[in-house]
Amino acid sequence: MNEWYVYLIIFATGGLICFLGQILIIKTKMTSARILVTFVVLGVVLEAIGIFDPISEFCKAGINVPIIGFGASLAKGAISAVKSNGILGIFTGGLTATAGGIAAAIFFAFIFGIIFRAKTKKL
Repeated sequence: MNEWYVYLIIFATGGLICFLGQILIIKTKMTSARILVTFVVLGVVLEAIGIFDPISEFCKAGINVPIIGFGASLAKGAISAVKSNGILGIFTGGLTATAGGIAAAIFFAFIFGIIFRAKTKKL
């Protein structure tokens, strides 16, 4: 597969996810937080029924980078931890699998919070 074709698939997949989110914002009364949770749960469901990995092989970062990939990582970590630690893995596996990403998000949010100052938009 040509390199440009892979980039096109990644861009189209990420754009489709954003398009679906925008449609939900426009056509429903869902808040951004509910849409975020919907996408996380979609990733969990896709991973739980075993079709996230084949989609991920085709779409690559287009599906892995958005919040759907985070949901799939939570599910994958929980499933793995349940297999190795038993029922307690339901609670610990997802956080263990995504701890690096969560820590990085908190760290960079702190750094950017120090560097930049929020300004109120004048109407």
